[in-house]
Amino acid sequence: MVRRVLRGVVRGLAGFKTRFNEIHVLKKNLNTIAGYETVPFIHGDTMLSKNTHLGSNCHFNGMKILGEGKVTIGDNFHSGKEILALTEYHDYDHGDAIPYGRTNVVKSITIEDNVWIGSRVTILGGVTIGEGAVIQAGSVVTKDIPKYAIAGGHPAEVFAHRDREHYDALKRKKRFH
Repeated sequence: MVRRVLRGVVRGLAGFKTRFNEIHVLKKNLNTIAGYETVPFIHGDTMLSKNTHLGSNCHFNGMKILGEGKVTIGDNFHSGKEILALTEYHDYDHGDAIPYGRTNVVKSITIEDNVWIGSRVTILGGVTIGEGAVIQAGSVVTKDIPKYAIAGGHPAEVFAHRDREHYDALKRKKRFH
């Protein structure tokens, strides 16, 4: 009987600790980003940069944005786990040393409305992911992905498109997850 009560207390404390950590991560991220329309849902290991601009209804399950470049994320965004967005890289062509110089190249990333990105995706600077796009888990996005596209691979390539009529009907009805 005592064991059962203790197990319940331990589970309760574990749940409290998890929720406390989520609140801490949310507060830490909101204090560092440039702006947001509504408070995002932040779970997992998420780190947003000071140049991140968020729309409304954004859900993060583990995304790290690194570099000084601007990142704009539209409304109704959903991420998988362990996403990496890189907005900066070493200048290897015009630097003052090899294999690379002391200067960096900074490029923005734009993720439009209603985008879903699977787990372990890497997004490189200079990329726009169009409205309604879906990026397959494990992909590396090196170039723009058009609206409504489903893309995947290394580098990510478009291999299908959403059913546009169905997408537009859900959007008109404001059926957002």
